[in-house]
Amino acid sequence: MHSYIELEDGTIYHGFSFGYPASVSGEFVFNTGMTGYPETFTDPSYTGQIIVLTYPLIGNYGVPRIEVRDCLASGAESEKAHIEGVVVADYSPEYSHWDAEQSLGDWLKEQKVPGITGIDTRALTKRLRQKGTMLGRIVNDDKLVDFYDPDKENLVAQVSIPEPILYQGGNKKVMLIDCGCKSNIIRSLLDRGVSVLRVPWNYSPSNDKVDGILVSNGPGNPQMYAETIRNLETAMRDGLPIFGICLGHQLLALAAGAETYKLKYGHRSQNQPCVLVGSQRCYITSQNHGYAVDDRTLPADWQHWFFNANDSTNEGVRHRSHPFMGVQFHPEAFPGPNDTAFLFDDFIRQLSS
Repeated sequence: MHSYIELEDGTIYHGFSFGYPASVSGEFVFNTGMTGYPETFTDPSYTGQIIVLTYPLIGNYGVPRIEVRDCLASGAESEKAHIEGVVVADYSPEYSHWDAEQSLGDWLKEQKVPGITGIDTRALTKRLRQKGTMLGRIVNDDKLVDFYDPDKENLVAQVSIPEPILYQGGNKKVMLIDCGCKSNIIRSLLDRGVSVLRVPWNYSPSNDKVDGILVSNGPGNPQMYAETIRNLETAMRDGLPIFGICLGHQLLALAAGAETYKLKYGHRSQNQPCVLVGSQRCYITSQNHGYAVDDRTLPADWQHWFFNANDSTNEGVRHRSHPFMGVQFHPEAFPGPNDTAFLFDDFIRQLSS
């Protein structure tokens, strides 16, 4: 079935529909990863976004089992797809992989996510790089939908859990503030022998006795989540170890008194190079974010920790004397390299200090 893309600047790209045959709108972003689309599509950080995959052939290894009741036991980052839609150059309905259970198109139909193929994704990506991330829509059956701006909504409230959940793993207990948490963050903590108390985005850390706090990734504009920021300000006064990842990193920086801003087109891939400040050591990282911390606004008792080798934007901050740290990239990876998984070990060691 014929389908087309319309961007807010009036640009139109024609293609063919696969997946769920509906019209949708959202923020068009691009991802340069070569693999990992099941993990990417189930990442809650993509809520409200239509993702353009720059790798030309998508769908050739299908979709693995995704356990709805227990995403920790399956090859997914949550129990469902969170993207609004997906754009590819060449969709492969035929797939081959030992762990595949169905085609990408059939899974997207189940998830009610539309896809469009036959698009010049190179030209579309170049336009997003030149003009910046734009709102737009995928149109099926000539049914138009209004342009939808996800930055104007509290997306974290949509993807966070409603009630606390305890995962038993050890004597030490980490409070995980769920702003749209990827499952591999939970796996990474449990694998290191600690229990995880997963709580809603606006849950006060003072409600429970824990040994440390981890603030998860998530979607949207970090300045929208004032309740989480206030709770982190309180937690820092209590002195517990705090580790922020992606959105959690931005929220921690805002709680410290720094500022954030929107990037022109963000970082979304599994090959972002990040340099440790004061060294020549570069790590390859998995990333998915459209906002960044302005390290020029960091208070004097905080320091710039990592920076992006491509555009020099901030990729990490830490306190000079207290156990507070945050990174913009994803040390839990999945998909992507695990070069920075050691940061979980550093955080766990702080729980006993």
